[in-house]
Amino acid sequence: MKLNLLCLGVIAMGTIMAVGLAYGLGVGIPDMVGILSGATTNTPALGAAQQTLQQMGLPVDTAALSCAVTYPLGVVGVIIALALVRKLWTRPSDMMEHKHEDANHTYVGEFGVSNPGICGKTVKEVAELTPIKFVISRIWRDGKVGIPNSETVLAKGDRLLLVSGNGAAPKLAMLFGEEEAYDWNKEDIDWNSIDSTLISRHLVVSRPEINGKKLGSLKLRNSYGINITRVVRAGVKLLASPNLTLQLGDRLTVVGEAVAVEAVAKVLGNVKTDLKEPNLAAIFIGLLLGLLVGSVPIMIPGMSSPIKLGLAGGPIIVGILIGRFGPDLHIVTYTTRSANLMLRGIGLSLFLACLGLSAGAGFVDTIMRADGLEWIGLGFLITVVPSIAMSVLAMRIWHLDFLSTCGMICGAMANPMALTYSSEQAKGNDSPAEAYATVYPLTMFTRVIIAQILILCCM
Repeated sequence: MKLNLLCLGVIAMGTIMAVGLAYGLGVGIPDMVGILSGATTNTPALGAAQQTLQQMGLPVDTAALSCAVTYPLGVVGVIIALALVRKLWTRPSDMMEHKHEDANHTYVGEFGVSNPGICGKTVKEVAELTPIKFVISRIWRDGKVGIPNSETVLAKGDRLLLVSGNGAAPKLAMLFGEEEAYDWNKEDIDWNSIDSTLISRHLVVSRPEINGKKLGSLKLRNSYGINITRVVRAGVKLLASPNLTLQLGDRLTVVGEAVAVEAVAKVLGNVKTDLKEPNLAAIFIGLLLGLLVGSVPIMIPGMSSPIKLGLAGGPIIVGILIGRFGPDLHIVTYTTRSANLMLRGIGLSLFLACLGLSAGAGFVDTIMRADGLEWIGLGFLITVVPSIAMSVLAMRIWHLDFLSTCGMICGAMANPMALTYSSEQAKGNDSPAEAYATVYPLTMFTRVIIAQILILCCM
């Protein structure tokens, strides 16, 4: 919520600047919308603006031209702004990643049972005492290791290996009694060397029948005597709670005896080659629905013409909805990363090629004349000023760390090139990419709508 509100602040500041400069310097609104689209490297907003101009019977060439001449500095301007912020306004504390409690990211810890209040209670009864979700992966008792189930009775002196959400460790320590000092979250832990009777394996959901089913409904623990501790989806580790809806491509961490784990593998599929085929049906159904949604006119009181989500906004909204609700409806939303990247690359290349074809004829002449230089200067201001101002405010008032601030600014400007720069500065930290992905959908939707509103209200 904080990141998206800050993103809206960046968008609002840039829009207000664009309108003020347009009226103050006498720049036409179509030209300024093109400048705003180029300054924020947001070609879908330009596409929506061009559709609106065509509906009103107005020329679209100048908007494309002003976008084309301001686009290069729009890319570079965000990088310059972030570099200036880091050099002039960051403090050592801003460079530290601020940890956020997120139940969707897992934490593994070892806890000793010493709380008299839970001794003699079953795992199910203990789980009902707290709203914190956790999974007990292993239990050590009398020198032996085993897998507990919901009916296992806890005793004083038991050592438990628990998987829960980030930030839950202090509360779990109060519940069970104490937390051991050993760090179980290191990447190089050999889980299979912990004991000789139990193994830990990563199994992939490759059977379409499993897609959309809740983990608890499979009753794998009771049927096979295993534990599922974590689910990795798109690189994010999720807690394997019974209410978690499984999706094709999920990677489950399963702990149990070798024979039982092999049986579970057959239930889930665990055939990686089945996932190499791109799921073209869901992709093109999503595109078709997105185009239909994007073409639906939305009437706003006081405006002479309706606005539309357009060729970019419609597919984005439909994509988010299918990604969220598709598995619940047993729609397979998984597609290979390579197919995903190829579709995105082809789509962006085609759009930029069309932009170049429409703007290329007068590109050099525009740069050489006064109007072109003015457009470039205005675009650079619209890029740099909101980026610097909101970065400083985000760190000083809302106490956001610098890396998350970089990702938020790059997302608000829809600038993947600047995100690459931020990720290089992060040196392996995922905060910029996570912040970028958090605000990017709202950015695209908002800018597509704003581009049309500016033309309808100010023409």
